[in-house]
Amino acid sequence: MARIDDHEYLKLCAKLASFLSVSIAAAKKKIDLACASEGVRDISSRKEIAQKLLQEVTNTSMKDGKSITNQLDNLLEALAEEENFMVED
Repeated sequence: MARIDDHEYLKLCAKLASFLSVSIAAAKKKIDLACASEGVRDISSRKEIAQKLLQEVTNTSMKDGKSITNQLDNLLEALAEEENFMVED
């Protein structure tokens, strides 16, 4: 796929990546998949879909009262019985 150099689109990708705590490439891939499922290819439609995805992520984090990063932190905490577990010898 050809590279998209639109500054606004890249900014939306970066914001989405920040909210999801993923790389910009992963955020672009998520937008690409959403665009492919809706069958759009032009940059204005891509911006609209990126904005919609960003709005969904922010609404979800505001509704639950938890952000994605807080959820990830909770998942990475060690349980008391697993604190001394060694993966390698």
